[in-house]
Amino acid sequence: MSVVQPENVTPTMLATVAVLTYNGEIYLDEILSAVENQTIDGEVDILVIDSGSSDRTLDIVARHPRVRLHEIANSDFGHGKTRNLAARLARGEYIAYLTHDAIPSTDRWLHELLAPLRDTDSDIKAVMGKQIPRPGCFPLLKYEIESVFAGFGPDFGTTVFSDDGSAHDQGLIDALSFYSDVNSATRTSFLRDVIPYRDVRYSEDMMFGEDIIRAGYKKAYAPRGAVIHSNDLTLDEYGKRMFDETVALRQIGKPIPPMRRRAQLRMTVRGILVDSLRIARDAYSTKRKLYWLVLNPRFHVSKWRAYRAATLVDLNDAEAIAAGSLEHSRKVSD
Repeated sequence: MSVVQPENVTPTMLATVAVLTYNGEIYLDEILSAVENQTIDGEVDILVIDSGSSDRTLDIVARHPRVRLHEIANSDFGHGKTRNLAARLARGEYIAYLTHDAIPSTDRWLHELLAPLRDTDSDIKAVMGKQIPRPGCFPLLKYEIESVFAGFGPDFGTTVFSDDGSAHDQGLIDALSFYSDVNSATRTSFLRDVIPYRDVRYSEDMMFGEDIIRAGYKKAYAPRGAVIHSNDLTLDEYGKRMFDETVALRQIGKPIPPMRRRAQLRMTVRGILVDSLRIARDAYSTKRKLYWLVLNPRFHVSKWRAYRAATLVDLNDAEAIAAGSLEHSRKVSD
């Protein structure tokens, strides 16, 4: 049963943790338990917005009496607009977002994620936490995640990003505005009244980050507010996910040129060689190293084949985009 609640509720708690779910049974119980056991000096509201799950997701939510459940039709889900809905339903002064496969790594996760926002002198409007790949994550994705978050700053301190007016190059703007709402937080009133998420098919978080930077606000990276997260994707799903992400960046105006077949081959070979060296040096068992040395090249082939297809597809051809899309393949028909 859906929770019926008026929008723009006056905050009565420190924070709302909003978990967006769709068939999230694998990790959801662990996520909700971790949120319930956070150590923080304030009351925490836990909100699950489910978009038509057909697995045990709703049963798991029912086992957690502290959790408020709000159900929407699968056709009503949007990465941006559903997060905006969560902000309107929130009871907390701050709102933190988790996807249904992101598990807080410690009982101080929420404290660390909110700390930059609660520092009134910093004028920070949004915070992104670290993501730690799962132990079973395939090497290509594991190394990508580790590399991306290592680039935002050391694990012992908070990194603040803003534009002093000198960032005229789009590449620099993209670097400053990178944002992921897999594990993020902002002030609830900021989302409601100042800069909401945009209602786009994909990459709503990247647009939100850019909107913040271009508007002259600051955002932060809080590495101690970490979650365990990496997508559990098959080889075919990984390629489709890469296709979705690349098409989405083109749709929001990012300058991604068509990839030539020669460049596709070069990037594939380079990725296989670099990752093979990493796997050989990694802390895998000998058996696991051999397994990944054989299998991981296929992920690189899938990645760059999908990437090239995404750079070439006609953005006005909805049928062609749907054919290569993981998002579309998971959509429930009305």
